[in-house]
Amino acid sequence: MALIVQKFGGTSVGNSDRLKHVAKRVAQTKLDGHDVVVTVSAMGKTTNGLVSLMAEISNNPSPRELDMLLSTGEQVSVALLAQALQELGVPALSLTGWQAGIMTEPVHGNAPILRIDATRVRELLDQGFVVVLAGFQGVSESGAITTLGRGGSDTTAVAYAAALKADFCDIYTDVDGVYTADPRVVPEARMHDEISYDEMLELASLGAKVLHPRSVEYAKHVNLFLRVRSSFNLGTGTVIKGVDQLEKRNPVSGVAADLNQAKLAILSVPDQPGTAALLFSALAEAHIDVDMIIQSVQGESTNDIAFTVAESDLMRAKSVVYDIAQKIGASGVISDADIAKVSIVGAGMINHPGTAATMFSALAEAGINIQMISTSEIKVSCVIERSRAQDAAQAIHRAFALDQEIVPTFA
Repeated sequence: MALIVQKFGGTSVGNSDRLKHVAKRVAQTKLDGHDVVVTVSAMGKTTNGLVSLMAEISNNPSPRELDMLLSTGEQVSVALLAQALQELGVPALSLTGWQAGIMTEPVHGNAPILRIDATRVRELLDQGFVVVLAGFQGVSESGAITTLGRGGSDTTAVAYAAALKADFCDIYTDVDGVYTADPRVVPEARMHDEISYDEMLELASLGAKVLHPRSVEYAKHVNLFLRVRSSFNLGTGTVIKGVDQLEKRNPVSGVAADLNQAKLAILSVPDQPGTAALLFSALAEAHIDVDMIIQSVQGESTNDIAFTVAESDLMRAKSVVYDIAQKIGASGVISDADIAKVSIVGAGMINHPGTAATMFSALAEAGINIQMISTSEIKVSCVIERSRAQDAAQAIHRAFALDQEIVPTFA
């Protein structure tokens, strides 16, 4: 008998029929002899509706009251799912985050979890209950309801699984698992049986919306096996674990194309100490995340500095950069929102010379120009023209034969 934490997202519990379907999945897990804790998100677009409702009352709501409001979405889900389980003859009890002992920092909207007191949940499991736990929420030391921010329900499930020392944490979504590429972009994409934490983190940062990066980081920290599975079929999904625990380490495990990118360049920057620090500190103070950075020498005393940001941050970033350009005496600023970032990710890449060359050759053969390049031990990214993003992903996927099961030999 195993202890399994299951998480079902908003799509999975979007209406009463889907809630009943989830209840049957949970009930079968219990019938198979396992102890089960279930974490659920708010139903469908409930959270968006609550945000809109608050906007009708205030243009600048209190963060405390907004958290109080948003936490009700998950409370609806847990009550309905617990009742659906009881209708199937399964003993079940719903708990809010604070009832389950999830203590957070006193931050509203994006509260980090401080600790979990799982005493009550353990007692209920010992009594034979399925515990249905509200995701996305906790409580501060002062007793204020807090929410955990984007991916909060994933984080709740992983953190609670760690606290209980669960055997598995199953994240149920509307996809079958983690693929070598987005199947909507690359029809030949293949689902992985397993993938490493680091690979999943890179893919998530590159736009894969299967799991929120914070939940993967938490699982890696405590060495908790995650399984990404479909809410709508009985497939085994993809297991996410440490790279040293993988049975196969392919040079490249996935291709991702991120269209939410824009490029900025500040021209003829004086070549003197502190200039880059001034620029990127100003962007950081404006809460703008910078991704790829390239500095190119234009002469003996000037450089050009180009970098990428999320397209949604472009207007704010331009305002910051124009101000800095005037302060340091740069000759100008240019921007381009017609770009995409295409990347390869693979835990085995470090042991395979020529991986980047294969990617660049695939793009060249497809007639796709590379504007910027960045690398890490397990990732190579290229900035290209946005209209060629799908062509690029398909060409790279073919070049690495990712539609096939490749098992390389490692020294």
